[in-house]
Amino acid sequence: MSMTKTVAILGAGPVGLAAAAQVLERQLIPLILEQGQAAGHAVRGWAHVPMFSNWRYNLDAAATRRLAALGWVPPDPEAYPTGADLVAGYIDPLAHSLQPWLQTGQRVVAISRDGVDKIKDAGRAAAPFVIETDGPVGRQFHRADAVIDATGTWFQPNPGGAGRPVPGEVGQAGLSYGMPDVAGVARQRFAGRQVAVLGGGHSAVGTLIALAGLPGPAPVWLCRADSVTRALGGGAADQLAARGALGVDIARLLAGGRIRLEAGFRLAAIEGQAPLVAVAADGRRVAAEELIVATGFRPDLSILRELRVALDPALECPPALAPLIDPNLHACGTVRPHGAAELAHPEPGFYIAGMKSYGRAPTFLLATGHEQVRSIVAAIAGDHQAAARVELELPETGVCNGPGVAAVAAGSACCGGPAKAERTACCAADEAAKAVEAAGCGCEGSKERTSASTCC
Repeated sequence: MSMTKTVAILGAGPVGLAAAAQVLERQLIPLILEQGQAAGHAVRGWAHVPMFSNWRYNLDAAATRRLAALGWVPPDPEAYPTGADLVAGYIDPLAHSLQPWLQTGQRVVAISRDGVDKIKDAGRAAAPFVIETDGPVGRQFHRADAVIDATGTWFQPNPGGAGRPVPGEVGQAGLSYGMPDVAGVARQRFAGRQVAVLGGGHSAVGTLIALAGLPGPAPVWLCRADSVTRALGGGAADQLAARGALGVDIARLLAGGRIRLEAGFRLAAIEGQAPLVAVAADGRRVAAEELIVATGFRPDLSILRELRVALDPALECPPALAPLIDPNLHACGTVRPHGAAELAHPEPGFYIAGMKSYGRAPTFLLATGHEQVRSIVAAIAGDHQAAARVELELPETGVCNGPGVAAVAAGSACCGGPAKAERTACCAADEAAKAVEAAGCGCEGSKERTSASTCC
């Protein structure tokens, strides 16, 4: 691929724009196709959400070099941006600098090889890619020598069932997916109403904390796991300080009765319409006026049907990447940097990068995405030595560490600070966890808890 001239980049989120900056530094030509009307279309959907990592780890090196040459003033590297901050302080100025190569309103519907269908070998590697899009003027066809799919997963939320929508889910008026801005633009919809949240991850936890601050009945947490210990975070089981701080908050809200917990709730059906009834597999029934399904996201693989793509059967990510990101084994701090070698597919010149490269795994870091596209673009340009080199160093606890609401309130980044009253608890997170579960937060056997700078 050393003679590649044009690299199609699908998606103008932070990873896609970083890829374009890398492409230009390699003196190649980017073609950026974005389905939204502006760059950062998906990020704008979670504009209200604070990031776990600070600005230092959310800026791509090639992108910042490009912006600095245009007089851009970088944000405080130690500050923690929201999605809105990321758009205003980085994505918008970067997209403006890439305007000649950026086409918005272009939804990708298919990628193929020009004149060579999926089953043919002869001439395949030499045939240009054809990216078919649907936009303001209808169907268009774009040609490129290489393709980086950075379309993400934000617009493909998982359904409420075990991989499939449950009966009554499709067309349900009282249902939302992902992480709606319940305390902001969507406040009128949720304030004063009985709301249930299905899920056991960070989106569910953050949404429940926001709902607990609204007037009205206590929200109901339909936690699919039998235990909320993992969701509470902390210790060796959770290397994210900010996530641990969220755990402190929600544990205290649970202990105070401001959130009602239904653990081991596997959604089997939804009955009725606003109000609705969420029915669990074990027969439990929870009535609610609104149900938020926060069960993660999945990649849209339909656009890749004419390409030779190799995917792990469980995670739907490149097979070489799967053992590195298996959510049963890894938090974001334990996933090592990776690049073109792990992200390569049987289709020469085609790569998936960013959140979509992780398939159904939820552990993606923006800094890791920047390293991915740096390596990928180097490989496309024929610089295989640079592609194989690792240029990202992550702290031992990952780059997701942040102050978090509870940690700031407690004046310490160490699991919310020391325990307030319970002598057997090693920290505030452990104390709060034990108020709702005897197991605690999971860090009480950790040697690190003796140091406020490294604990949990």
